[in-house]
Amino acid sequence: MTSEILSPQEGFLQIGEAAARSELTQRTLRYYEEKGLLRPPTRMDGGFRLYSSEDMARLERIKELKELLGFSLADIKEMLEAEDVKMQIRAEWRKEADASEKAPAMRKARELTKHQIDLIDQKMWKMSEMRNQLAERLEKYDRWLATNAPGSE
Repeated sequence: MTSEILSPQEGFLQIGEAAARSELTQRTLRYYEEKGLLRPPTRMDGGFRLYSSEDMARLERIKELKELLGFSLADIKEMLEAEDVKMQIRAEWRKEADASEKAPAMRKARELTKHQIDLIDQKMWKMSEMRNQLAERLEKYDRWLATNAPGSE
C-alpha cells in the first residue's frame, strides 16, 4: 500500500507534533511503524510523515494495551490486527444480506473477539498470581513483625 501525499494544512500532524501529543518519542513512532503496529503514515511533499486522527487514536490504543495491560508488542499487534479485521467486516456488512450470508462474518468477528478476551484473561491470570504471591509474602512479614518486633508484646 502506498501512502498518499498531502499538505500539512489538511489536518495531519507531523511526526514531532504527533510524538508530543501521544507522549511518545519520534523514534518510538518510527519503531511502531517498522513493527507493523502503525500503518505507514501519509507523507507530504519532501517525505515528511503525517499522522491522521485515526493514527493518533491507534497510538492511544497501543499505549493503553502496553501501559494498562502490560502487553508485549507482539500481543499488541495481535490485538490490533483483530480489531482491523473486525473493522473490515463492519465496512463490508450489508444490511440487506440474509442471515446465511452474514453468519460467516459474524462467526469470524466472534472468533477474533474471543481471542482478544483470551489474551486479556491470560494477562489477568498472571497478574492475579503475582498479586497472590505478594499478598502471601506481606502476610508472612506481618506475622513475623507481630511476634518478633520490639514493642509487639
